Amino acid sequence: MQRPEVASNVSSQHIRALQTVTNRLRRHSLMCTNRAGSGHPTSAMSCAELVAALFFHYLRFDLKNPQNPYNDRFVLSKGHASPILWSVLAEAGAFPLEALISYRQFGSDLEGHPTPRSPWVDAATGSLGQGLSIGLGMAFRSRLDHLDSRIFVLLGDGETAEGNVWEAVALAAHYQLGNLIGIVDVNRLGQTEATMYGHDVESYARRLGAFGWQTQVIDGHNMEEVLRAYQTAIDYTAGPSMIIAKTVKGKGVSFLEDQNGRHGKPVTGEEFEKALAEIGDPQLQESLSVAAPAIRTGDGGQTMSLADEIEPPHYEKGDQVPTRKAYVAGLTKLGKVNARVITLDAELKNSTYTEDFLREMPERFLECYIAEQNMVGMAHGLSVLGKIPFCSTFASFLSRAYDQIRMAATSGANIKYAGSHAGVSVGEDGPSQMGLEDLAMFRAVHSSTTLYPSDAVGTERMVALAAGHEGMVYLRLTRPKTSVLYSAADTFAIGGSHTLRSSAGDKVAIVAAGITVHEALKAARLLERDGIAARVIDAYSIKPLDAATIRRAAEETGAVITVEDHYPEGGLGDAVLNALAGRAVITRKLAVNTLPRSGTPEILMEQYGISAVSIVAAVKEMIGVG
Repeated sequence: MQRPEVASNVSSQHIRALQTVTNRLRRHSLMCTNRAGSGHPTSAMSCAELVAALFFHYLRFDLKNPQNPYNDRFVLSKGHASPILWSVLAEAGAFPLEALISYRQFGSDLEGHPTPRSPWVDAATGSLGQGLSIGLGMAFRSRLDHLDSRIFVLLGDGETAEGNVWEAVALAAHYQLGNLIGIVDVNRLGQTEATMYGHDVESYARRLGAFGWQTQVIDGHNMEEVLRAYQTAIDYTAGPSMIIAKTVKGKGVSFLEDQNGRHGKPVTGEEFEKALAEIGDPQLQESLSVAAPAIRTGDGGQTMSLADEIEPPHYEKGDQVPTRKAYVAGLTKLGKVNARVITLDAELKNSTYTEDFLREMPERFLECYIAEQNMVGMAHGLSVLGKIPFCSTFASFLSRAYDQIRMAATSGANIKYAGSHAGVSVGEDGPSQMGLEDLAMFRAVHSSTTLYPSDAVGTERMVALAAGHEGMVYLRLTRPKTSVLYSAADTFAIGGSHTLRSSAGDKVAIVAAGITVHEALKAARLLERDGIAARVIDAYSIKPLDAATIRRAAEETGAVITVEDHYPEGGLGDAVLNALAGRAVITRKLAVNTLPRSGTPEILMEQYGISAVSIVAAVKEMIGVG
């Protein structure tokens, strides 16, 4: 741990100008939250020096071109302090100061917590504990593209209670990311009481130092110390750095300073006038600006072109191939022609088979270890700076990262998730390993796409579809081997389906996806022996669903049954029932209705009512055949 000396390379006039703009930021924060009638002014006021010094002395950012690949990046992890972000951007000239009056108003890009609706914001923040992971992904992007851009992440002390923060801390140190600089605003107070360590800044230094971070403890309201700390952190390139700044919540207004119960409350009425009087109306005597980056060494992401096609699948019909294996075959082909593709894995690479990608392209494989929240946060950061990250893990383990997935979707992040080992077909490993909620989870996320291939050909094609689609895509993958149903000539589309069996005399349509497609085909053959013609639809695109095909099947057969290796809530069955709402059709939904246990995949699918035999029995009951 270091304690920075007083800055010696900055003029006293410039330091005064920085302090002046600091006070202006506090004034703006009070005013915009007062106007909005809501917000977090005291949380913004504590970090004003930290933000002013960074933006007007160290940050290299082209305000006219926020997407400039050479820009440094700033992530406001404590997103509730958004008044300070909007205020500093206004002071820097990103938009007029007058725009601050629209803060938190409907239609304004200056939202209560930052989102990329503002072009100067890369990632949505405010669900606390995620910003450092996002910054970690951004730092990796700079390393991958040989850029010297720095990533600055401002955290609140309260959010360091989140485990996600420490996942990011550990991995950043492991990979020795010298371009990642964190700042903890230790203002002591959380929403309802003092934080876990209060103003014991040394405790933060000990913990971060133990992980291998360079740490500095400073007075966050001493501009000279703040400047020196930034310079020290920038100069240190052997690993990540954390500036631990002791600050005062509500700094600048005597009756707000270090007062519990003020969190998330605007200052109004007479108090507002008194607060403005204490701060005054400071005027800048020196022009301050954010420096644009120079064009420096590095490709700036020039290798990020998309490929329209990848090598076609090479399988014969009837081959037995697990879709999780085909996923990586397709992903590796894609990576060879598309330099934007990055693979992240949570220390499951011999089960997800991403070790195959690692062997071919080690520089674009990121081992995230057993920390799915951090993996998704890193993918968030990589994505918003132009990469196409594929996150691979078991379907069940993605549930622990659901908030990170949700926040990435809020950013419109272009992340692809591959959840293998889905459903009871996992078998003997038991219920802790069986993703049975994942379809519902991903279908509920805004603007998501959910694909569930039934064979190796479809899987490879859907990997390419996912990469070419701008937005979040979930690929659901199966552990056991399944028969290849399709040829390389078959086509797939987001929002599509394949009707694998049909006739004019069909009495029922069986709608399935993934492993249950094979059970549906077996069931159709068994029904055929009993003189019952059944249509089989592979609804591989669960969101968006091919509703037109399913509605037509319902009209032509009068009966629709769905079968899925998933709990009944929120999966394929519900998607189909939604598509058929208001139509006069007999429907039945087969799904895993009870908590499963260990057993072979065959026994489990039979036991929980999603096997071919179960489908046959349900169909006969539906259409009144004994």
